[in-house]
Amino acid sequence: MNIQSVKGTRDFYPEDMARRNFIADLWKEVSIRNGFVEYDGPIFEYLAMYQQKSGDEIASQLFAFEDRGGRMLAIRPEITPTLARMVNQRINALPRPIKWFSSPRLCRAERPQKGRLREFFQWNIDIIGVEDCLADAEIIFCAADFLLAAGMTAADFVVRISSRRLIAAMLEYFGVEKEKLNAVYAVLDKKSKIPQDAFEKMLEEAIADSDKRRKILALMSVDSLDKLGGIAGADENANKAIDELKKLFGWLATMGIADLCKFDIGIVRGLAYYTGIVFEIYDKAGDMRAICGGGRYDNLLADFGGQKITATGCGMGDCVLGIILEEKGLLKNLAVANSIDYFVAFAEESLQNDALKLIAKLRRAGAKADFSYKGGALGKQMKQASAVNASKCVIIGQEYQTGQLVVKNMTDGSQQNVAEKDFFDGLRQQ
Repeated sequence: MNIQSVKGTRDFYPEDMARRNFIADLWKEVSIRNGFVEYDGPIFEYLAMYQQKSGDEIASQLFAFEDRGGRMLAIRPEITPTLARMVNQRINALPRPIKWFSSPRLCRAERPQKGRLREFFQWNIDIIGVEDCLADAEIIFCAADFLLAAGMTAADFVVRISSRRLIAAMLEYFGVEKEKLNAVYAVLDKKSKIPQDAFEKMLEEAIADSDKRRKILALMSVDSLDKLGGIAGADENANKAIDELKKLFGWLATMGIADLCKFDIGIVRGLAYYTGIVFEIYDKAGDMRAICGGGRYDNLLADFGGQKITATGCGMGDCVLGIILEEKGLLKNLAVANSIDYFVAFAEESLQNDALKLIAKLRRAGAKADFSYKGGALGKQMKQASAVNASKCVIIGQEYQTGQLVVKNMTDGSQQNVAEKDFFDGLRQQ
């Protein structure tokens, strides 16, 4: 029986794990230096939690099942609802602001394609309890900080920023009924992802009134904050949202990343819980979907039965990110996870016990060490040392009877005799 991997999933061979760990380790490093602490939750939750606030698209992509107790559960398609639930459970004990990050494995039952799989990892950073858009600026800064740390430059990516609050205010100003807003958001979110005629057809299906559609199309064509005032008119909510965006761009300038960011009214975000500033990060050179996306979700904790506490955050999946970093040559020459410090070779079978004792001593000293189970010719053992990316090879030969080791540098081929005591003294000093 020839069993293949499930469609939309990945097998991580050692070289793949090296790339995966590079991304995950850098996510963690950047999170911590930006003041975030790590959390995680269960891989499945009650189905109703996702049906309530994740939005129709994600709700339709759930891997849902009934457990033996008759409870309807779902494998997590995102972690923000879990975050909201966890914070609500300890809201009075958690110091604020809450700055948490996580890099969970997620699953969505969608059609696999380039940059989109059914199983993936996603970096999430969230700030809870800060009303000022400075928190949004910090989320954007942290996401950009990661991409720059990974080797990308200002020439490689752009942060496109908008406001769900602004779009909601404008739609209501145009006369769009509140109960239709989520459906219109879903259409507007596809503006940059489908041809213009297809977008206009979808908009017509959502909004029958041609005058309202005309106003919406005019709004979606605005390319700068300065031009919004004329369309917003005297609408108080819209102008407050515009002022907030201007303040955000001021913070981004102060933080030194204004050159990475631009206003884009077409950024809407598909998830139902966004309430304010939203953003997506795109690779300038390609036609891939967003590398990263996020925004403000001030009602989510209250929607899950908690207090009304402001929150903002973003998510960055590893599928699109991995493709882009690979295409830019930023994942080259990554050592596989089992690369070791010392490979111990023995010249004769009678020296195998001595080799094993040395291996154990090296490992207890904190060094990564390995050896050949079969021994054999030294040349063959040297090849095995190269195959496991050993930095150095320690050779046990007849010299060992006088306490001498032969240490070979696997990079340049040089070697020297070292007394075993001196060798371990030097190891402890490293």
